[in-house]
Amino acid sequence: MKTTIYRGRLWAALAAALLLVGCGQEEDPSAGQAGGQPPAKAIEVAELAYQDIPLDKSYPSKLMSEQEVTLVARVTGVLEERKFEPGDQVEQGESLYTIEPDLYEATVAQREADLASAQAELSRAERDANRFQQLAAQNSVSRQQVDQALADARVARASVAQAEAALKSAQLDLDYAEVTAPVSGVIGLSEVNVGNLVSPNTELATITPLDPLEVRFQMPQNDAFELRRQLKDMSIEDIAASLEAFSSRGDEPAVLSGHLDFLGSRVDPETSTVQAEATFANPDGAVLPGQYVRVKIEGLARFGVLAVPELALTQGLMGPQVYVLDEDNVARARPVQLGELAGAWQIILDGVEPGERVVVGDPGSLKPGTPIDPQPFDGDAEALMQEAQYEQQGQGAGQAAPEQAEQEAAASPGEPGADQSGQGTAESDGQGEDAASATQAAQQAPMNAPQGDQEAEEARGEGNE
Repeated sequence: MKTTIYRGRLWAALAAALLLVGCGQEEDPSAGQAGGQPPAKAIEVAELAYQDIPLDKSYPSKLMSEQEVTLVARVTGVLEERKFEPGDQVEQGESLYTIEPDLYEATVAQREADLASAQAELSRAERDANRFQQLAAQNSVSRQQVDQALADARVARASVAQAEAALKSAQLDLDYAEVTAPVSGVIGLSEVNVGNLVSPNTELATITPLDPLEVRFQMPQNDAFELRRQLKDMSIEDIAASLEAFSSRGDEPAVLSGHLDFLGSRVDPETSTVQAEATFANPDGAVLPGQYVRVKIEGLARFGVLAVPELALTQGLMGPQVYVLDEDNVARARPVQLGELAGAWQIILDGVEPGERVVVGDPGSLKPGTPIDPQPFDGDAEALMQEAQYEQQGQGAGQAAPEQAEQEAAASPGEPGADQSGQGTAESDGQGEDAASATQAAQQAPMNAPQGDQEAEEARGEGNE
C-alpha cells in the first residue's frame, strides 16, 4: 500500500514537471503538421552551365626603373665643375660634369696638325708617283724607281688614315671630358667632389627616370597559360595592368595604370612560374623604384568552367559540398572538388555536371532532404554575398538587444518584487523550488533507463521499515 502511494506521488510530480516544461517552451511551428511534409523553402537556385569567369589576382613584385643609369668617367683628369644639384630633374643631353677639357682640346689640336702633315706628305708622294710613271713610259727611269714612288704614295696614304684615327680618338676624349645626361630623370648625390682626380670607370652619380616605371614579377604557370591563350586574339600591349603601392603609414595606396610588356616563353622548373613584365606611367612620381607593390593583370579569366557563388558552399563530412535539387525539388548534399576562387565565384572541378540545379541562397540553413521552392538567380554573386552579410549583421544586432535587456534587468535592484533581505524570495518561491526540482527530475528521467527498478527498491526499503 505504501509503495503504491509513493509511486502515485512520483508520477504526479513528473506529470506536473512536464506540464511546467511544456508551458515554458514556445510551440514548434512545424508541430501542427505532425506526420506531414514540411513546407517548401523559397530559396535562390542556379542552373549550372559552362562559363568564362574573370579572375581577380595580384602578384607581388618590386618596382624598378629599367632606364636607370650610373654615370662614370671615361677619361682621366681633374673634375673641374659640377653643373647640377642632387635631386634635380635633368634632361637628356644636359651637361653635368666637366673633366679638365683644356688638356683634351690641346690633344685635338695636335692631332689635327699631324693629319695636315700626313695629308701634305700624301700629296707629294702622289705627284712623284705620277711623274715617275710618265718618265717610265719614255724609258727615262728604271722600273725600280717607279715601284718605289708608288710604294711611297701608299705609305703616305696610310699615314693620313692613321692621323685621322688619332684625331677622332682625341675628339672623343674631348667629348667625354664633358659628361652629359644619357637619359632624363632625377639625379642623385654626386659620388666625387670637384677637384678630385678621376679615371675611367669612376662612378660619378646615378640618374633614375621616374616615368615610366617597370615591374617584373613571377606569374604561376596556369595563369600564364590562360594569358597566352588570350594573346592569340590580341596584342600583348592590349592587356591592361594596374599597380597598388602601399605606404608604411597605412595611407590609401597609390594606384597606377599600365599594360603588359613581356610574357616569358619558358617555365621555371624550380618555382613553376613564368616571368612577366609590365610598364606603368608615373607622371607625378607618386611611387619610387624599389617599392614593393602588387600587380594585377586585368582581363585574366578561366574559360569554359563550372562555377557557383562562394555562398553556395558548405562543409560536410566528406569536405566541401553543395546542395543539388533532384526531380522533386528536394535538396541533396553533393561533395565537390574545388578549384580557384575568383572574386565571389568558386570554380568547381568535379562533383557536379552542367544542367544540374544548385542552391545558392543561404544553404547553411538547409539539411539534406529539405523541399525547396526554387527561385531564379540573377547571376550576381557579389550582390548575393552582400545580402547575406547584411542579414547576418541584422540577426547579430537582434540577438544582442534582448541579451542586453536581460543583463540590465538582472542588475537593477530597485524593481518591485525584489526583496533585498532575501526573505520574500524564500517565502514566495517555496512552491517554485518544488516545481524546479520536479522539472529537473522530469528532464533527467528519459536519460536514466533503470529508474523504475530504483523506485521499486526504495519502495521495498520503506515497507521493510
